[in-house]
Amino acid sequence: MINVTVIAVGKLKESYLRDGCSEYIKRLGAFAKVNVVEIAEERASDNPSQSEINNVIQKEGERIISKIPKGAAVIPLCIEGKEYLSPDFSRLIENISMNSSHLCFIIGGSFGLSDSVKSAGKYKLSFGKMTLPHQLARMVLLEQIYRAFSISNHSKYHK
Repeated sequence: MINVTVIAVGKLKESYLRDGCSEYIKRLGAFAKVNVVEIAEERASDNPSQSEINNVIQKEGERIISKIPKGAAVIPLCIEGKEYLSPDFSRLIENISMNSSHLCFIIGGSFGLSDSVKSAGKYKLSFGKMTLPHQLARMVLLEQIYRAFSISNHSKYHK
């Protein structure tokens, strides 16, 4: 069974997001062992300078990198990542799984990911040019991973 780790900056604050993520993690249990690692969100002032933003990104990046499982295929979510149709994302996961038994998806905080985190991934994923709150992005990611496994296993979920 493949391992899937989602490293995410911040905690889920809304109950509907916690419930949605829990549901997809439960469903994914049929296909993979899923682990969500929450990284503490670095605090910033209400109107941060670019220097303060860079500092936040660097500190969160260091925390993220320390939690990446050894040997995992790293897939950061970032605006410059590639957009996939769900069947193509399913094939990507299948292809990566041929060489690695551990997938590690990374969701940054409100200022994004450090260059060192982005460069840790051979593949980068984007949900499009629109900005999503990082807590919502976690639920969308889990749903899409579940959909990808469902497609690979020919289940009725993906229509």
